[in-house]
Amino acid sequence: MAHTVVIAPDSFKGTVAAAAVAEALAAGWRTERPSDALRLLPMADGGEGTVAAFAAAVPGARRMSVTVTGPEGLDVAASWVLLPPTPGTPGGTGVVELASTSGIEMLGTPPRLRPFDAHTRGFGQAIAAALDHGVSRLVLGIGSSSSTDGGAGMLTALGARFADAAGQPIVDGARGLADVATVDLSALAALPAGGVTVLSDVTNPLLGARGAAAVFGPQKGASPSDVAALDAALERFADAIAEAAPGADRDAAGAGAAGGTGFGLLAWGAQLVPGSAAVAQLVGLGDAIGAASIVLTGEGSYDGQSAAGKVPAHVGALAAAAGVPVALVAGRIASDADVSGFAATASLTALAGSGEGAMGEPVRWLTAAGAQLARALG
Repeated sequence: MAHTVVIAPDSFKGTVAAAAVAEALAAGWRTERPSDALRLLPMADGGEGTVAAFAAAVPGARRMSVTVTGPEGLDVAASWVLLPPTPGTPGGTGVVELASTSGIEMLGTPPRLRPFDAHTRGFGQAIAAALDHGVSRLVLGIGSSSSTDGGAGMLTALGARFADAAGQPIVDGARGLADVATVDLSALAALPAGGVTVLSDVTNPLLGARGAAAVFGPQKGASPSDVAALDAALERFADAIAEAAPGADRDAAGAGAAGGTGFGLLAWGAQLVPGSAAVAQLVGLGDAIGAASIVLTGEGSYDGQSAAGKVPAHVGALAAAAGVPVALVAGRIASDADVSGFAATASLTALAGSGEGAMGEPVRWLTAAGAQLARALG
């Protein structure tokens, strides 16, 4: 009997994008069960691969090229995705991700960390390009940030003006936030008619012990003294922007996402939502699972934290609600991970014999994992 199989993985961060993960799993599955109908719906939670996931999952999606100012001030080639018009969005929906315009992976491997100078201007430029195209709605992914600028660079690219005590524009990055004295949002671009939805799996506030600087600053090269300075700069920025944008809640869940870019987007009037659930809804994952007989999902590292809002957990919940068996693929499955809800699992580390082997040839072992699961579930 032929099956209908939905393949809906997240990216394997740092190695393979979600669309390529889905393709490799499908290739492996087909070696064992060539007659099955496969539907590939690569997923994302707002981080790297969000644009690619929408481009692969939504029929009629178009990549739109744009040149932006990267986090180090150099021009970089990027793209956003235009989703087709719907009754509620006659101009279509623009999907823009921070990772490919202002992301930390743009700083090299290992990254050239710039805790005070990296910025989000390029992200704002890509958003502006989508607005100029005439989109009716925006969906923004803000994971994998390189900066801690509170979204000031993004807002500047959208028309905001931040000046120091002498009336001069502040410099890009968190360095400029320490000098901000006046805020002018009068020329800030209007929200599209359908609003702006921001995808994030981060619930941190802007400031304090759980804030953008304290939690994510060290990942971007910040020392303990740097963290204190960054937090103070973000607080000064929040104080300065409060009167001009009363809706910007520094304590809101997600305000600290992407170095405070969540806060900057709140100041613009955007809505922050859990990333994986919103992506699933936008690509029609629930309906696809309801028509399937088997579901595959996965991510790079599945551990005890993966059940908290990550892609496999959400896909698994949808499959459970529909009564459809779901299998998990991961680069590694940690000893503290609860996999009791999955009908089968496959670990690339186990297939390759080591973590290094799995990371060295991830597509090969993803293909092998697809074949293994086809044998187990077919």
